[in-house]
This record gives sequence, C-alpha cells and structure tokens, in this order.
Amino acid sequence: MTEIVEENQVSTAIELGGFPGYYAVFLKKYLKLEVTLLDYFVHPPVVNELLKKNGLAEKDIQIIETDLFSYHPEQQYDLVLSCGLIEHFNDTADIINRHINFVKPGGILFITLPNFNAVNGWFQKNFDKENYDKHNINSMNPQLLKSICENAGLKNVESGYFGRFSVWLENENQKPATVRLFKKIVWLTGKILTKIIPFESKSLSPYIILQAKKEL
Repeated sequence: MTEIVEENQVSTAIELGGFPGYYAVFLKKYLKLEVTLLDYFVHPPVVNELLKKNGLAEKDIQIIETDLFSYHPEQQYDLVLSCGLIEHFNDTADIINRHINFVKPGGILFITLPNFNAVNGWFQKNFDKENYDKHNINSMNPQLLKSICENAGLKNVESGYFGRFSVWLENENQKPATVRLFKKIVWLTGKILTKIIPFESKSLSPYIILQAKKEL
C-alpha cells in the first residue's frame, strides 16, 4: 500500500467493512492520509482505543456507520480498499462495483481476500466448517476478479495470489490440542518448503490481491 500511495499521489482513502479500522489507522499513522472508515456497525470505544494506542486522536479518522448496500457515496477517494470483505457476499461483481463507486477518476481500488482454495482452506473446511461456510469460495478466483474490474472499465488490473504459505484457524485456542499441534506442524513444514523454493501459487498462497485503476 505504501508503494500505491507514493506512486499515485494518494491523499484520501476509505476502508470499507474494516471495523475497527486497522488499515485506516495504518494509512493515517504512517502515510498521513485523510482517512475514512465505513462499516455497517462501528463501536466508537473500540475504534478510539485503537487510535489511542497508535498516538492518534478521534478526529483523525472519519467514521461512516451505514449499510454499504443502501449508501450512496457523498464523495470519492484516491484509494478505496477492503481486506477480507468481498468473500462474504454471494454476488462478487455487485460488491466490487460498490467499491468502485467510491473510487474517484484516476483513483486506485485495492482488495484483499483469503484464498480458501489453498491448504489453508482445507484446514478451515475440516477443522472450522462454520467459518468456512461463511465464505463465498467462488469469489476466490483471480481471473474472475480481474474480469469484473475490466468489465467495469478499470485499467491496469492486477489480480493474483499473494504470500508463499500460511495456515490459520479462527479461535485457535478453542480447538483440540491435537488440531493445534497438527496445524503447527503443517505451518512449519510449509514455511520451510517455500523458503527453500520460494513461489506463490493457488495451492499454497494464503491470500489473493486485486488492484486496479479508474480512468480519468
């Protein structure tokens, strides 16, 4: 994101569905952007505590508490991002186009989502099926994401797998000891393998990143 901000002279950004706003705080604290956080539910004390821990004040981040599916953007931004949002909706094209509505001409769209078609997805499916079922696995397709952006008229579309290897489980400390041990063994083995032979792939990479630019 630092490269995106520097290369595109970004000054304003909005994080969609990002409560409590970790990425918004990063963009404000380290990259000095004018930042907005939008989510359906925002609990101010939690956001304020996060801001305080990072040496920021309440006024440093604008908050919009609203339903993304009924809200019409009052302004557009140089950078529109979401991390771990679009995979929770069935209509991938619709949710991406709602992101695009916030992007000003010449602005950047930046989306990340997990890759549950990789080993990590196997872990989720077998050891945390409830969490796995909350995700739209069909959305985890870089070519699909790229085609949606191109059909929407965006340019310089980049979509692909990110990260060499990782596995995780939600609420891991609540899982049986045998599952936690197995996960650690697989994590360590995968880290060693991809350090010796570094590569990113559908089978191993834990994330997908989508980046595109709206024409002036």
